[in-house]
Formats: sequence, C-alpha cells, structure tokens
Amino acid sequence: MYLTASLQSLYIINRVVMLKQDRGGFIVSNEMNRRKFIKIGGMSTVALTLASTGVPVDLFNETEVSARKLDKAKLKFNPDGKFKIVQFNDTQDDERIDRRTIELMEKVLDSEKPDFVVLNGDNISSGCETPLEMKQAMNNIAQPMEQRGIKWAVTFGNHDEDSTPKSGLDEEDMLRVYMSYPHNMNQPGEKGLTGTGNMNLLINDSKNKKTVFNLWLLDSGRYAPETIAGQDFEGYPTWDWLRFNQVRWYYDQSKEIEKRFGRKIPSLLFIHIPLWEHRYMWFASVDERSESRHELAVKKHAITGERNEDECPGPVNSGLFSAMLERGDVKGVFCGHDHINTYCGNYYGILLGYGGSAGFGTYGLSGDEKNRLRGARVFHLDEKAENVLVDTHMVFAKDYGIDLTPNDQSIDPLPLERMHPVK
Repeated sequence: MYLTASLQSLYIINRVVMLKQDRGGFIVSNEMNRRKFIKIGGMSTVALTLASTGVPVDLFNETEVSARKLDKAKLKFNPDGKFKIVQFNDTQDDERIDRRTIELMEKVLDSEKPDFVVLNGDNISSGCETPLEMKQAMNNIAQPMEQRGIKWAVTFGNHDEDSTPKSGLDEEDMLRVYMSYPHNMNQPGEKGLTGTGNMNLLINDSKNKKTVFNLWLLDSGRYAPETIAGQDFEGYPTWDWLRFNQVRWYYDQSKEIEKRFGRKIPSLLFIHIPLWEHRYMWFASVDERSESRHELAVKKHAITGERNEDECPGPVNSGLFSAMLERGDVKGVFCGHDHINTYCGNYYGILLGYGGSAGFGTYGLSGDEKNRLRGARVFHLDEKAENVLVDTHMVFAKDYGIDLTPNDQSIDPLPLERMHPVK
C-alpha cells in the first residue's frame, strides 16, 4: 500500500509526539528535543523521496513488518548437519561505496556459501546527506545477500547514526529499512532495553525437530555520555558499553531458553564494540602489556591473528563476560570496531575475536598496506559436535585477488530494488 504525501507526513508527526523510549531514557509526549526535531523533517522527506522512487512507504510500518517476520521459518541446519555463518564488519561507507567492498562481499558469499550473514555494526558512515542516500547506502550492503537469497541480519555500531543529523534517520528507522528486505532476519528488538534491535535467533537441527544453536545480536551503543554524576570522561575511552539491562536480558533470556528446551543451547554473540576481556586475553594480564606477556597469552589462550591497534572498549566494564561464564552457553563473542585487529583466542572457555574490516572506504593499516587485512570471518557449525561451533577463521580480500591499492574506488549507488513480501 502506498500513502499520499500528506498522510505520510501526518503518520510521521504522529509517531514523533507519542511516548517513546530512546537510548538512555524517555522522550515525553510533546516534548521536542533536537534529535526528534531533526527526525520530523528527515522522516517527512524520506516518505516523499521513497514514494517517488517506487519503494513502498510501508517499510516504515513496524506492525506490518513484524507480521511478515512471524511468517518466516526459523533458521535450520542443512541436511548434512552443517551450518555456516559469515561476519562482515565495518563496511562503513556512504551511498558511493568503494566497489571493492561489494566485490569482497560477493566473492566471500560465492566461495563460502554461508547459510547466514551478520553485518556487525558500522555498516554505513557519515557521508549520507539525504534520506535517499541513507537508503542507497544500506541497499549497497544488503544486495549481495539479497541477490543470492542468503538470510542475514545487522547489529549497530558507533558510526551508523553519523548521518542522522543530516538525513533524519536514526537506528530505529534504519532497522525498519533493513527489515523490509525479504531475506533479512532482524526483529524489532526487545522493548525496554538500551540500544536498537537487541535479539536472539534460534537455529533448528537439520530435521527441523529441535533447536541446537542460538545467535545473540546486541547493540553495544555509540559513545559514552558527556558526564555521569557531574564527572566527564576525560582521560577514559569515550565509546559506549553494553548496559546492565542488556546484560540482564541476555542472562534471563538464556535461563528461559534452557528452561524451554531442557538444556543449555550453545550460542555465538555478536557486538560491535569489544569487551575489556579482549584486551586482557591478548596480554594474559589486566595491567601488564608487554611482548613477553603476549607470548605467554598465545600459549595460554591459543591466540591466532593480528593486533595492530589498541582495543577500544567503553570506560565501563559491562559485566557481560561474567554473566556468560555463569550461564555457560555462549561459546564465542565476536566484534569489530577496531578495523586492523583480526585475532581470536580462547578466554576461559569462551572465544573472543574480531571480524576485521570488510570496508575499503574506511581506515586500515598505514601506507601501501592499508587494505591488506580487509576480510570477513567465517564460522563452521556442526549439529553433531559437542559445542556445535567447530571452527572459525578469517578470509581476506587478498585471497580472492582483489585490488588492494590504497586509493578511492567509489562507485555510483546500486539500483534501489522494489521490496516484496516473502513468498
């Protein structure tokens, strides 16, 4: 169904003045802050713009999108009992994406043939000036999976809302756009939690009779607040962190899943911003950071891969790792954020790792090596294995003969595709 421009505007304005939970607190009805003021203008514009391009306006209707999701079958293992996941991190570009980012995604998908893909935050960047450009930027990274019929989902990173002041689209709007694609598996997310789109996805066995694996997708936020209790964060990391309500939700949901199925369901957890424990693992120490400590850590935690920059967690340790140790169901936590880190290790029974950066349009290594580590992480699952997760490794653009020249190779936006309900 298509709405007239005037009805679109009334719909947007009506939604803005409703009582609505936002990151870090509540926006009270009829109380207009700067972000919502921007959003009114931006959303009115996007409704008009998308209508003119032939894209259904109902991709902003949560009720219809949610109803469509309920009709989708669960993820399930293949007849051979295997399931493969690919993680793309930090594609981080605008509507004129570097062509090699798409080439990398396509070649990874064609060679690995995954059953599911996670776009794990910082999916787009600050370069989008209009709602249409935001839509084009999201479409660029959705099409490699959509064209191949591969199911996929996103988490959000600290840069996804960088274009919000100009475009008026925030993470909730972006989530609705992503959810409008036929093969996307995102859900609106648990209500009352900090962040956008916090969710889990169960995966059934090859006979579709029982659940054998689970995926957690959490929003690790953007940036720390300016102050807490009148104190700023000068001298501390300024990134965000998972809040207690998210950790508690994971813990409670994990217990509920165990109760429902009579056993703990092994799982992977995807977040954009790393945990403090990533850094602890690399040095096998909280305080000492030396090459000798790292050499010990390699043996102790079976670390593979590279670390070319300091981890950038938030100033507060969320306690998620403690909760996961207590529950014993999460077998690995994988992040992005720090583009030139690709390592993975076993930290007290839980794999901690990076997905590297898939985006050629964002920062990388220095000089001629800028794009050497562009790549993706692959996960192999086997329903007959004890923990189901049997292996993970990185694949790199260099493995596919992709041009690694440190220059700009941005292209015009991919054509916007009409969105149709899943058949």
